[in-house]
Amino acid sequence: MSDVQQRIDALVKNHRIVLFMKGTAQFPMCGFSGRAIQILKACGVTDLKTVNVLEDEEIRQGIKEYANWPTIPQLYIDGQFVGGSDIMMEMYQAGELQPLLVKKAA
Repeated sequence: MSDVQQRIDALVKNHRIVLFMKGTAQFPMCGFSGRAIQILKACGVTDLKTVNVLEDEEIRQGIKEYANWPTIPQLYIDGQFVGGSDIMMEMYQAGELQPLLVKKAA
């Protein structure tokens, strides 16, 4: 595993909810990233880790290989790749995303 893949792996495994996106939660830099943030906010997510791929070219390219998914944003929950903004929207509308985002009771 390359250095960038190890960095991505650590981010995904050390945070419960991670969104690799263009821009930040406060200032998304593309419509898809903005939509992803809106969906997560609508689900009441507060423990979100965002990674601005525009600040790190290695991560921007590496994340596409990590999940074998060509586009950004990419959402990870509990270390698992969920999908991009289209998949997030479909899951949200079907009521499938919200249960994944709720912290599991210990």
